[in-house]
Amino acid sequence: MRKLQQVKYRRQQGQFLLEGTHLLQTAWEQKWPLDVVCYTAGWQARYPTLWHQCQNDVTRFEEVSVEVLQAIATTVHPDGVVAAATTLSVPNTSLPMHQLGLALETIQDPGNLGTLIRTAVATQVEGLLLNQRSVDLDSPKVLRASAGAWFHLPKRTTDCFIDDLQQYQQQGMQLIATVPNAQQDYWQVDYRAPTMILIGNEGAGLSAPVLALADHQVNIPVAPGVESLNAAIAAAILLYEVCRQRTHTP
Repeated sequence: MRKLQQVKYRRQQGQFLLEGTHLLQTAWEQKWPLDVVCYTAGWQARYPTLWHQCQNDVTRFEEVSVEVLQAIATTVHPDGVVAAATTLSVPNTSLPMHQLGLALETIQDPGNLGTLIRTAVATQVEGLLLNQRSVDLDSPKVLRASAGAWFHLPKRTTDCFIDDLQQYQQQGMQLIATVPNAQQDYWQVDYRAPTMILIGNEGAGLSAPVLALADHQVNIPVAPGVESLNAAIAAAILLYEVCRQRTHTP
């Protein structure tokens, strides 16, 4: 065992933190590069197969005490394993989205972003575009909230959000913006066409320049006295409407 001062993990540039067995298992299955895995003896005893699998694919793989693991983790009660994974660089080009995409502007809650990623994978979204003012894609809270779906969705943070949206639009994708006071209800749009769903900040919504680009502004009706829906819930409603229209003949 090493002392706390020697093994305490500090995230390096180009790395992100995985906390928990499920995320480690998913990363290993997806052949994601793993730099460091720290685990307790109790975790090894509970997951001997995963322990053996990871040994040959990790640069640094070592047992630590429960106290050391708690110091490394950001969760209050880690389940016995923490890993540092390599961030895979994404070229400064658009993600290949042609039929269904999700674009998020200034999403700040990591739980929301993780849920959005999970929903996107469940509804066969081809990719996720995020602007620079949003929460980090590789935040530990985002990864946990995604429940492993993070590894299954192509995604990119861009500093040219408007330009990228215009590019998808020029390629033939309709841009659908959610707006509380829109005159058109969300189910009145034909989503069988190539579609990009636009979801804005939890408090302020979508910015005026993004709204100006939208081919359709749609409303999700709510009961009187309810100002708006959670961003992740709003996205889920629209994405499942896309699925419904594309799988059911009118």
